[in-house]
Amino acid sequence: MIRKTGFSAAFAGIFLTVLAGAGHAVDGGFDLSPEQKDRVRTEKSASAIEAISKSFKFVDDGKLTIGLAPGNPPLSTYATDAKTVVGYDVDLAQLVADSLGRELVVVPVAWADWPLGLQSGKFDAVISNVTVTEQRKEKFDFSTYRKDELGFYVKSSGSLTSIKEPKDIAGLKIITDPGTNQEKILLAWDKQNVNNGLKPIEVQYYDDEAVKYLAIESGRADAVFSVNATQAYKAKVNGKTKLVGTVSGGWPITAEVAVTTRKGSGAAEGITQALNDLIANGKYKQVLDRWNLGSEAIDKAATNPPGLPNS
Repeated sequence: MIRKTGFSAAFAGIFLTVLAGAGHAVDGGFDLSPEQKDRVRTEKSASAIEAISKSFKFVDDGKLTIGLAPGNPPLSTYATDAKTVVGYDVDLAQLVADSLGRELVVVPVAWADWPLGLQSGKFDAVISNVTVTEQRKEKFDFSTYRKDELGFYVKSSGSLTSIKEPKDIAGLKIITDPGTNQEKILLAWDKQNVNNGLKPIEVQYYDDEAVKYLAIESGRADAVFSVNATQAYKAKVNGKTKLVGTVSGGWPITAEVAVTTRKGSGAAEGITQALNDLIANGKYKQVLDRWNLGSEAIDKAATNPPGLPNS
C-alpha cells in the first residue's frame, strides 16, 4: 500500500514542539559557526603531493579549489552568518588541501551544475556526495572517501531495534523518498517478502521534511528509510529518532562516495593518497565523528573502483 501525505492540522502542536527542540539541539550538537574553531587540521603529505601529476594545472597557484553544493546538513550547509559553507564535506576538503600543502577555496555550486563546472576548470575537484557510477566514470575520475549509505530510523523511545534484511520490514509503515534508490530498494524488499508469504508494507511519502518526522513521533509511521547522513544529523539534533539499520545505497551492490576530478587530469591518485594518509593518521575518522557519520567510514580509499552499473 502506498500513501502520499502532506501536513495535517492534527500535527500542529507536535510540529512546533519539535522545531523548538531542534533549534536548541543544533546549537549544542554541531558547530555551525563561520569560525569553525574545532575544525580538524593535518600536516602536508609529501607522498600525496608527489602523486599529483606534474601535468595537472590547479585553478590557482598554492590553492585547492573545491566545488560543492550546500544545503544538505551535515554534509554541507550555510553557517549562522548565512554565507560561509560548513559541514563534513568542507572539513574533508580542508584536510585534503592541508595534505597537499594548499589553501582551501570553496566554491558553492548548484548540484546540477557541478559536472560542467568541473569540466570547464572552474574548480580542481568536487566534494559533494557524488556516488561512483560506471556512467560518471566515462567523464570523471574518482577517489573514494565514504560509504553511500541509506539508513532506517525509528522513534528513539520505540521498541523497534533492528532492521537489517527484507523480512524485518514486513508489515511496517515506512516513509521513503519517491523516485530514489531508497524507494527502489524498499519496494524490492517488499516484493520479496510478499512472494515469501510475509505481510506487505505501507509506503508513505511526505512533501514536508519536518512532518515526515512528526509521523514517526506520533506513531503514524514506523520508520524512515532515507539517506543516512542527513538522518544521522537530525537524530543527533533532536534526539527523537535512532538508527536501527543501514543498507548500501547501491544495494545489492556496495556504493561509495568519492572526490570527483576531471577524467585523466592526473589529480585522482594524489587525492587518493591524501585520503589514505588521513585514514592512517586518524584525522579522517575524527571528521566523520565530528558530524555523526562514523558508520559511513571506509577502510581504504580507492581510485576509480567499480561503480554502480548503468541502468
